[in-house]
Amino acid sequence: MYAKPSRMVLARGAQFEAQVKASGGAQLLTLLREDIGLSIPEAEHEDLKTIGGNEGKLARYRNTVQRLTAVARSAQDGGTLFDHPYLKITVAGYDVFLEPDLVAVKSGGKFYIVEVKSFSVIDGQAPAAAVEGAELQAAVYVYALRELLRSHGFDEDLVADEAIFVCPQNFINKPFAARVNVRNQVAAVRRMLMRMHDLDTILSNLPAGLTFALRGPAGSRSAEELKAGLRLVPARYAPSCLDTCEMARFCRSEEQGSTAVLGRQVREELALDTIGEVVGLARGTRLPGLDQVEQAELLRRAQQYRDELLGSLM
Repeated sequence: MYAKPSRMVLARGAQFEAQVKASGGAQLLTLLREDIGLSIPEAEHEDLKTIGGNEGKLARYRNTVQRLTAVARSAQDGGTLFDHPYLKITVAGYDVFLEPDLVAVKSGGKFYIVEVKSFSVIDGQAPAAAVEGAELQAAVYVYALRELLRSHGFDEDLVADEAIFVCPQNFINKPFAARVNVRNQVAAVRRMLMRMHDLDTILSNLPAGLTFALRGPAGSRSAEELKAGLRLVPARYAPSCLDTCEMARFCRSEEQGSTAVLGRQVREELALDTIGEVVGLARGTRLPGLDQVEQAELLRRAQQYRDELLGSLM
């Protein structure tokens, strides 16, 4: 459960973003040239927020597609900086539109996601929770941009694995930029989207006549009847459920042996349902499926490091 940002935090973020983007993104371009080392000799700044006064989602998306594919098609290292682009991903059969802060600086044949964040970097350190959330957000944008380019015949490797975060440095609003590798998070996003089903598919797999109504034709339904119905629906437990849902303990009891008990982030990154699957792939006693090859390789490597560490301690 995420806390809603205060008005002061939102206002500070908007002020910092406006500062960085002012005068055609002058401060941002300076950072990209000097601190990040991107070569942008003749950079252009293009705002994609409106198309002739039209702010409709489809119009903005089509314009973004047209502008980004035109840059991808060009052999020149133009260094165009696109402000307020519009991207799209499909989630469980439905289109979801996304608006990154600044997508995509193209330099050296690469597109980069640029995110302007209001959390401060103090002595080279930023709040871990804020960075984690920003990395996942940037990973979704990287995935969406790769899907856009791939669907129009371009190699998705045109989009860099690294996102660029621009944050206030220390206790002043001086912008600071850093590259953050989000490759693992992009892979996790891809796995999560592959596992999601649309509502009709979920409903079609439920038993006919299933109901959670507290009363039936004969009056109040017993607790055992309700529990029996609940057990027919797979639990989706996460430790954070304990703070927000009265059903959390029931779901936890249903998911013993599931990766869900290890936390939502672990489950989503592994994209595996049971701890038995994780252990089997890590120890090599279970053959990975076609969609589990990457997870199996990472788990075997983690198991090897664990065995080496324990061996050195004995």
